[in-house]
Amino acid sequence: MSKHVEPRRRRVKVLATIGPASGTRERMLALIDAGADAFRVNMSHGTQAEHAARIRELRLAEADSGRSIAILADLQGPKLRVGRFADGGCLLEAGQDFQLDMDPTPGDARRVQLPHRELFEALAPGARLLVDDGRIVLRVRTVASRLLHCTVEVPGRISDMKGVNVPDVVVPLPALTAKDRSDLAFALDQGVDWIGLSFVQRPEDVAEARALIRGRAALMAKIEKPAALERLQEILESADAVMVARGDLGVELPPEQVPAAQKRIVAAAREAGRPVVVATQMLESMIEAPTPTRAEVSDVATAIYDGADAVMLSAESAVGRHPMAAVAMMDAIAREVESDPSYYSRVHFTELGNRVSTASAISLAAAQISRSIGAAAIVCVTIGGTTALRAARERAAVPILCLTPRPSTARRMALVWGVHAMGTRDVRDFEEMVAKSRRMALRSRLAKGGDALVLIAGVPFSTPGTTNVVHVVRLTGDELKGF
Repeated sequence: MSKHVEPRRRRVKVLATIGPASGTRERMLALIDAGADAFRVNMSHGTQAEHAARIRELRLAEADSGRSIAILADLQGPKLRVGRFADGGCLLEAGQDFQLDMDPTPGDARRVQLPHRELFEALAPGARLLVDDGRIVLRVRTVASRLLHCTVEVPGRISDMKGVNVPDVVVPLPALTAKDRSDLAFALDQGVDWIGLSFVQRPEDVAEARALIRGRAALMAKIEKPAALERLQEILESADAVMVARGDLGVELPPEQVPAAQKRIVAAAREAGRPVVVATQMLESMIEAPTPTRAEVSDVATAIYDGADAVMLSAESAVGRHPMAAVAMMDAIAREVESDPSYYSRVHFTELGNRVSTASAISLAAAQISRSIGAAAIVCVTIGGTTALRAARERAAVPILCLTPRPSTARRMALVWGVHAMGTRDVRDFEEMVAKSRRMALRSRLAKGGDALVLIAGVPFSTPGTTNVVHVVRLTGDELKGF
């Protein structure tokens, strides 16, 4: 960014979804001013032309704001749905028989099409089918090559194209549908910073998407299926970040199990040094109401106390009546939580294990030194952002200033806890790194004359992934003279 703005005085980031309620440059800039650090483009809704227009407006708003703003393109994924009904739908009663088949003939009270051959091969007697976000539950009795005989366990009205969740099996569906592949190519052409991969079940799903991305964006795996929880560590090793996608996760898991799953995912991501976003229904009532419920405020606060990198708004900012108020509320909750004297002790409740690499040990040392000497900030000089990610993993009690010559790195850091990223020319030697760190810390107003800084970087410079230097400097306040 060409102009420098004062960093936000909070660590957790706010991710807002853009949509009809927030799709103009003026509204996006208002959301940034209210506290949004990153924006999600939901590829499940709207056309590519509409998304292109919003991304274009968002980049203009980013330039106006002077901040590095991340854009997450969230792919729809292989959503399972029933077919259509002759009368638009029907009422299913408890205990009745109901059939799912491959016949495209419009359905009735006895049967409907399920146009997913993979399900007939994966399901076995006893498996559950959750229809319409679990409002209807079917239990499979018998399975044939193109036919599922089911019993209605939870009754309700079933209608055209309702979604189907299958929590009891790993469905052999491709991670990316034809629509996803088209949307992925489009999003990369638009220069988005993150790709959200939906309905991940196994690390191979992440590998498939990564092969198509080829380093042009970072990859966020959405954890929303029980199968993904079973292979969470492997998925974390393959992905750049994860999202606790509580919508579908809350359908496929019993609701009472979702809080523990959320804590497990957040803790595992922090241990692995991967950014983690908590999403879905965080301030749901603000779609209509100007203020949230107390339970929603507590829910957001819990995610922040657990050490999540970012909290996300979905419909609240995309189609809600009060998008700016919703973002401002997220910002206010975060600031209040982080001002709690017990906040850092709670954040550090997660054990991060041994630091087995020099780079990780350097990052831990930087956090400990900053606390011991009362430093104003940790400054990371980095190419691809790895140094800043390692520093953020330690959840230091001071801001992390990330200096990078790559705008793409600065933007990706907009979803990382505690990091304020600034674009700058690459450094050539140690003396230039120290001088630039001094100047940029003052220019960003993260520090003032007399303050100490803890610098971490990799030598030789311009070599990604080589964090091996920690250095302490004290500012005089004169560093900006002549600049």
